[in-house]
This record gives sequence, structure tokens and C-alpha cells, in this order.
Amino acid sequence: MSAGNIETKVENLLKNIIEDLGYELYDVLYVKEGKDFYLRVVIDKPDGIDINDCEKVNNSINDVLDEADYIKDQYFLEVSSPGLERNLRKNKHFQAQVGNEILIKLFKPLEKQKEIRGILKSYSEDEMILVQNEKEIKIEVKNIALARTVFDW
Repeated sequence: MSAGNIETKVENLLKNIIEDLGYELYDVLYVKEGKDFYLRVVIDKPDGIDINDCEKVNNSINDVLDEADYIKDQYFLEVSSPGLERNLRKNKHFQAQVGNEILIKLFKPLEKQKEIRGILKSYSEDEMILVQNEKEIKIEVKNIALARTVFDW
């Protein structure tokens, strides 16, 4: 089973459990780092996430994941918050950021830039429009290597 399939199955399995606890399931990532596999469950709530929230969700989903047995490899379960600078991977993530500043890293340069920071004006499944220095830049979604929110320290 591919990482994408695992992420979707786990998200469908855990969504209601996490929402019943009072949180939003922001994202699920299944990644290999070095020789280890990680299942990262990212949760959110309006007033932010702390370690107690992560522990509460971890304790509530651990047995459910073991019973479902979607992942055959040994893995580490991590429950965390999306943080101040959030990765944007899903349509709902981008839609929520329309009107806000984001950073996009591209697979191939666009207008001699591989990294574009600007205000997200619009988003569809195929393309988005960022406004940078009052200029609109049209970006194909398939050319996005990484997208995240921007927090000015």
C-alpha cells in the first residue's frame, strides 16, 4: 500500500474519533526517514494545541490504529500541532489561506523564481494566483513542491 493510500485510510479511520474529542484532524503523513517509518497525525483547535492535547489524542487513537492494522511496517506514531508555519497540502488548507501570505517552493522555476512568497488571491485544484508586489502570478498546482503559511517573527 502506498504512503498516500495509508494516509487516506488512516485519515478516514481517525477523523470522527479526533473530532469527537474536540479537535480538527489537520493532516496525516506517513513518511520514511532514514530506516524508520513515522505516522504523523496533525491536530488543531482554535486556541492552539499543547502537549496534553497531543497525549489525549495519542491515547485515543493508538489501539484503533493497532486494530485496523493498515501499516505492516513498524512505525513511530507522532501526534502534533500544525505549528505557526503550517504545511499546505490539501485543498481545504489552501482554501483557508485565501487572502493570507504564503510561501510556495516550485519544482521548476516560474518567472526565474523557484520560491515565491505572496498573498494567495485564489485557489482551485489546478492552479492558484499569488499576488506579489501588486503583480498576479499564476501557478500550476502540479508544479508546487512545498507550500506553507508565513509567520513574521
